[in-house]
Amino acid sequence: MPLDKPYLDIPGTTIFDADQSRKGYWLNQFCMSLMKAENRARFKADERAYLDEWPMSEEQKQAVLDRDLNRCIALGGNIYFLAKIGATDGKSFQQMAGSMTGMTEEEYRDMMIKGGRSPEGNRYLGEDGDAQPHRQPQGAAGGEVR
Repeated sequence: MPLDKPYLDIPGTTIFDADQSRKGYWLNQFCMSLMKAENRARFKADERAYLDEWPMSEEQKQAVLDRDLNRCIALGGNIYFLAKIGATDGKSFQQMAGSMTGMTEEEYRDMMIKGGRSPEGNRYLGEDGDAQPHRQPQGAAGGEVR
């Protein structure tokens, strides 16, 4: 029986939950393998051959080859694991995050210094006047979580 997941109602957001963890297990294990210098060297020497050693889906492998981090996340990747790919490529976390937002590194940095993204358009769909009402998650004491 699937659990109620009210957070699936947040546009543009993939929550790394147990289902995502299971889906991305081998993708994330591949990423963790890049912590060892010899694995990074093998990966950089022949990325496809190294990826083929992992029981990942073809879609996951292609997302890695394309360095499409947003797709990797949709396929079960966790950004903290995926950061190992960026580090292997000599990129900072800030550079990676910028690439995921369609911004330059400088634009991303400036946005974060100014307080981050606006919450407009980043709320539950149920909070929008045109969407269906949304049941808010309940806190530990049964009250609304805001």
